[in-house]
Amino acid sequence: MPTSTGKGHWQGTLREGRGTIALGTGAYEGPYTFASRFETGSGTNPEELLAAAHAGCFSMALSGQLTKAGHAPASIETVAHVTVEQTDAGFRITKSHLVCQARVPGIDEAAFRQAADNAKTGCPVSQALGGVAITLDATLLD
Repeated sequence: MPTSTGKGHWQGTLREGRGTIALGTGAYEGPYTFASRFETGSGTNPEELLAAAHAGCFSMALSGQLTKAGHAPASIETVAHVTVEQTDAGFRITKSHLVCQARVPGIDEAAFRQAADNAKTGCPVSQALGGVAITLDATLLD
């Protein structure tokens, strides 16, 4: 299995500095600042990249669960909302809320819900986020 890489570069102080985040493949590189991470400034932040990773991982895991159960999905759309909060111990990622909509021909609601719950706990990013509250809203579309 390959090892994925990412790169972060920072210059300056925490509040006034700025940096870049890049994917090892070169597919993405973008700026980030204190404001883009902890306030509402422009640019990206590590949590946004983690949200994309969690949404993508969950979507693939759900596809695998559904296919294994004999219900190949037509489409799966997932958005992950990752929250970072300041706690007594400092800034912490406290939760990731997955919102999924899927079109899966021929499946009933109970089987879909079981597959979604299995994907939520089984995807590698969910497992890596073991200390984070992970919640799921999964909707089966007609």
